[in-house]
Amino acid sequence: MPHSGLMDNRDSFEKEEGALLRARLHIRGGKRRLRQGKISAGIVTLYDALLFALRWYVASPERRKAISAGAEDDLKDERTVIALLRRSKVPASDFDYAAFDALVDKASEEDMPEYDYSRMLRDFETFMTVLGVMPFDEAELPPEDPATF
Repeated sequence: MPHSGLMDNRDSFEKEEGALLRARLHIRGGKRRLRQGKISAGIVTLYDALLFALRWYVASPERRKAISAGAEDDLKDERTVIALLRRSKVPASDFDYAAFDALVDKASEEDMPEYDYSRMLRDFETFMTVLGVMPFDEAELPPEDPATF
């Protein structure tokens, strides 16, 4: 994975800044994989970025308040967080989580070398921008090992 050796894996689950770092590392790695023609791997990597972007988003009490998250809401479930974001009208993008989730399922099962990912990536990046995960300066991330898958 794009974060391997670049961060403490526990931090991505336990710390707000760790989740953000992992999301950004996976955005960088997912986009690189897409450019390299490793389409399925790139899509799955972007999905991991989405999961940790959502984890980062709800880690902040201020952002949780903005989406009216209640004690009964399972904030570790991406579908719940997406629903809260939509209900709160936070995402002002065309990001279609259900379509992205179906694409991830397909990418997990098969190679997709001919898939035109441009619209998916544009919608994904717009959503990451709305959340506040993008833009970011890649120079501020730990250097990537180009030998990683």
